[in-house]
Amino acid sequence: MTRDEFTEFYVGSKDRCLRAAIAYGMAPDRAEEAVAEAFARAWSRWPSVRSVDSPRAWVLRTAINADISWWRKHRRELIVPDTPEPLPRDDSSFDRDLLEAVRRLPPRQRQVVALRYVLDLDAETTAHELGIARGTVSATLHHALKTLRLQLADSEGKLS
Repeated sequence: MTRDEFTEFYVGSKDRCLRAAIAYGMAPDRAEEAVAEAFARAWSRWPSVRSVDSPRAWVLRTAINADISWWRKHRRELIVPDTPEPLPRDDSSFDRDLLEAVRRLPPRQRQVVALRYVLDLDAETTAHELGIARGTVSATLHHALKTLRLQLADSEGKLS
């Protein structure tokens, strides 16, 4: 039963966790590796992971930690570009303009949007995962949505 349960969790969560990691600010190729590693860790700890409030949030947090560890090991070897790495062109499962706009948000706003809208966590769980007050989640989300509306309206105006 545990294997089937994990398989169902993986299939139902993999794409959403990957999009959340990219929205959080990871480069798409690093996000794929970090999320894969996080799911491997989740499988090895599945009895405890399945009992947390949000296993998806656990996977995202583990992916973020794996990415941070990777950067610590390789930071002296890499030149970091001024602009984020472009998103993959072949994935039509998400709105590219929206995801790119989310990636331009300040880090805390990006984190809140990734958890609330990409992982579909409620405000209370988002606050718990980020270690902030629920009201801070709401205020941050308000500012993020205002910024996104402006960015997307501006990009639509440029396209016309």
